[in-house]
Amino acid sequence: MLPTVLSGRRLRRLALALPGLLAGARAAQAQAVPNPGENIQFVITFGPKADPAWGDDDFTQTFFFLVPQGQRQPVYLRVFDPDCGGTLDSQKGAFDTSTSFSIYGGPGAHSGDGARDPRPSLKPKPVTGRLLQEKTFGNDPQYDGKYYTFGPLNPLEGELVDEFKGYVFKVVARGTAGNDGNVYRYYLSTSPTTSQPVPGGNAFTYEYCFRMPPALKQSTVHLYPFVNDKVVSIKQSNYDVDGTAKLTVFSVAKNGHPAAASGDKQWASSVLPITEQERGLSLDMRLTTTSKTPNDMQFYVTDQYDTALPFFAIPLGGPPRYKYDIDMKIHR
Repeated sequence: MLPTVLSGRRLRRLALALPGLLAGARAAQAQAVPNPGENIQFVITFGPKADPAWGDDDFTQTFFFLVPQGQRQPVYLRVFDPDCGGTLDSQKGAFDTSTSFSIYGGPGAHSGDGARDPRPSLKPKPVTGRLLQEKTFGNDPQYDGKYYTFGPLNPLEGELVDEFKGYVFKVVARGTAGNDGNVYRYYLSTSPTTSQPVPGGNAFTYEYCFRMPPALKQSTVHLYPFVNDKVVSIKQSNYDVDGTAKLTVFSVAKNGHPAAASGDKQWASSVLPITEQERGLSLDMRLTTTSKTPNDMQFYVTDQYDTALPFFAIPLGGPPRYKYDIDMKIHR
């Protein structure tokens, strides 16, 4: 369980720091999911008949999109290549996969029981929040390599989350049939026809299932879990890295700290301590490979209470930079 009381000093510091960090991330217009700074091109969701060895063991992916409190104009969620049947998708025999995309708002969309569970298939619960829009895509050529737009969405229909100073919409992508991998990406927009960033918008997830891009010589992916003021240690867990990549962690206090990376069809985990300097900032988990073959995998991070931490599209506080502690003395 989470502690019920924080010290007054920590509460004051968190209250002062978080709005500034959020504002910094918002200025970067974190609308694209994945974001270019992560060096991830696509997320992927497989159909329920897929072999988990292909990199997705729960066939579902949940993202949260944050609209700032002052936004009153409608917003739109654009999904690029939502169908499963084109050159981007992971074909396993004849294409037979369908994927549903569902948008939830209202009370419970983010705060509800299980909404932030990084392993939803292991603890199945009803999806919380109010269903606003939903569409299922199969092998639909009219959507191949093109955007489908959900909306308009009234920002006030999201769940108001005081911690993030805005309204949050939950988007659940779920494989409903077949065994292929649906490769896609999102964009939160003020326009139904073009990708126009929502001023102050952001996006995050508590479990990331994505495609590691192939390397010409070397390829590095960046994942940015946010470490809040209560965290004293984290446990990073990853699935199906195939033993082809090296995982290291960077922060203001860690300069390439090694972490466990999984093999084929395996989970791997490791625990890392969190220092005082790292709290209230994002970590940079770097996955580096020289493999010329793309690989699909999953990641999540929990704190010492087994509570999942969010991966923000743009790291809160910016990409962390290691601070060298140099003890300089003057000799007379």
